[in-house]
Amino acid sequence: MVDTKKEQERDELHRAIWAIADELRGAVDGWDFKNYVLGTMFYRYISENLCNYINSGEADAGNSDFDFAKMSDEDAEEARDGLVEEKGFFILPSELFCNVRVNAANDENLNETLERVFRHIEESAKGSDAESDFAGLFDVFWYTKVVTLGSDKI
Repeated sequence: MVDTKKEQERDELHRAIWAIADELRGAVDGWDFKNYVLGTMFYRYISENLCNYINSGEADAGNSDFDFAKMSDEDAEEARDGLVEEKGFFILPSELFCNVRVNAANDENLNETLERVFRHIEESAKGSDAESDFAGLFDVFWYTKVVTLGSDKI
């Protein structure tokens, strides 16, 4: 049986990537574009992975209404050390892809926001077994121009 939701998500991603490519045609070379798209996709992946991991653990503990993405950064800090030990990195709720994306349309300094978020992700792994995996991970990300898709950024 075909998973129509996965197919729709794949088609949406494909359209979004081509829309970005069309908008940037001539503005950047293919290597920069690839770094931007892959960096963004990886950022989204690790954000969703961490959020799902935490939410699943809370659901298993009987807290089915819990949503890490809606948690305050201050409260989330209490779990930082354990999550770095388990996952190798940590992302504050306000710095999750879903929350940065929601606020992107009103963020006049989105490039600086992304640079700060990526620096925080890399720094979260310092001193852990995953430090070498995260060191400089987002260094090639293209910060100089924020791509807009319709009215949405990133």
